[in-house]
Amino acid sequence: MGNKPRMTVTTVEVLQTFADDASSDRYGLEIMALTGLPSGTVFPILARFEGLGWLESGWEDVDPAVVGRPQRRYYRLTGKGVQLAESALAQVARAREKRRSVLRPVPGSVGFS
Repeated sequence: MGNKPRMTVTTVEVLQTFADDASSDRYGLEIMALTGLPSGTVFPILARFEGLGWLESGWEDVDPAVVGRPQRRYYRLTGKGVQLAESALAQVARAREKRRSVLRPVPGSVGFS
């Protein structure tokens, strides 16, 4: 896998949430809400990006008893992650555009007579 994760549809969706506002920190439940993906999909992707150095994370400094909820673990793109995310998302966009531009035969126009 090296320094670049496989760009699946779900990986792109998670990465896009960070690229949409690279200066914002995001937490897991927020990413799940933004993407519509379940925790079993989101958290392995976050761990993969963190392991590759694209993301960094840390726990918020709050008392759960005071705020009435568990602490949140926030994730943010690293400097390297911002550059790699922009490059990866641009590459995905180019590949999608290339697939759209490929001429396909009109249904019924090709075949045996």
